[in-house]
Amino acid sequence: MIRQLLEDDRYGRIFLILLAVGSLYVAVANQLFPAGHPLHISAYTVALLGKYLTYALLAIAVDLVWGYLGILSLGHGAFFAIGGYAMGMYLMRQIGDRGVYGHPVLPDFMVFLNWEQMPWFWYGIDHFWHAALVILLAPGLLAYLFGWFAFRSRVTGVYLSIMTQAMTYALMLAFFRNEMGFGGNNGLTDFKDILGFSLQSDSTRVVLMLFSAIALAFGYLSCRYIVTSKMGRISTAIRDSEDRVRFLGYRVYHYKLWIFTFSAVLAGIAGALYVPQVGIINPSEFSPINSIEIVVWVAVGGRATLVGAVIGAFVVNYAKTYLTGAFPELWLFALGALFIVVTIFAPRGIVGLLKEKTSFVFKRGQTQ
Repeated sequence: MIRQLLEDDRYGRIFLILLAVGSLYVAVANQLFPAGHPLHISAYTVALLGKYLTYALLAIAVDLVWGYLGILSLGHGAFFAIGGYAMGMYLMRQIGDRGVYGHPVLPDFMVFLNWEQMPWFWYGIDHFWHAALVILLAPGLLAYLFGWFAFRSRVTGVYLSIMTQAMTYALMLAFFRNEMGFGGNNGLTDFKDILGFSLQSDSTRVVLMLFSAIALAFGYLSCRYIVTSKMGRISTAIRDSEDRVRFLGYRVYHYKLWIFTFSAVLAGIAGALYVPQVGIINPSEFSPINSIEIVVWVAVGGRATLVGAVIGAFVVNYAKTYLTGAFPELWLFALGALFIVVTIFAPRGIVGLLKEKTSFVFKRGQTQ
């Protein structure tokens, strides 16, 4: 089945091979070679790569709805953050009496705020299976409810984009409030371990990075399966001419709703893998600017390519890591300039530019 999915996807095959080889090499180089060895890869680099992999999965989720369905979502940062908060709640419950205040049940921020008991939605989250269900269901349910109202009302275009942005902004404001029970503006942090393994251990960080790579491969293959199926062909038709598809008798909002919901679940998984690797989750993850950045990743890499979303996520975030350290005041200007340059000179993104170049070379070779 995987062979069939990748039969006509040369860039996808290359990406999955590089993903497997690269992640395994990083794991081996970190674990087998001691610090100071020329082949050693530091724990910082492992964690950074793991973070980039979660961003790449998030970018694929956005590319699925924007590139193949025509929905410019400016709210996927909310689904990412909700998945991250679900994982953060689980990690907070694992601290137990090792917190600053030593309370065996209540997290530190609840003790500080003089709470006498946990809110109802915190119960059961100390079990990993329960947390995993919340990670999948919470962003999926939010996306389903949002999509059910928006798509049935036939809200499209810029109006839908504004609605998604308003949703994530409203959630950001809500999560900043202490009485919500999510740590207020400080969020959730000071995590100790996951499934009994210390998050400060290099081996745990390597495993988290490898799971992020596996999740990215799963996300890519599942999205590839969707876009090459009948549902994918109909979604592309909806993107190009929604009214015509509706006149042909298809229930357009069904396709929009289910693909949008699946995309939100992928974003939630990305957020859940992101949190233990960076060690914190706070309401700033809901910021609308984050969702706009995700769209920039996809545009830079190449919309409606899936692989381009991965490339864009890595390129933009590597540039962000470098520029925010070397020239912190110039980062936002550089991001805006990059988006403008790509829009003007490479509207199909990096992957589109590569396809044009390789096609030109191939045709030139045939003529000669």
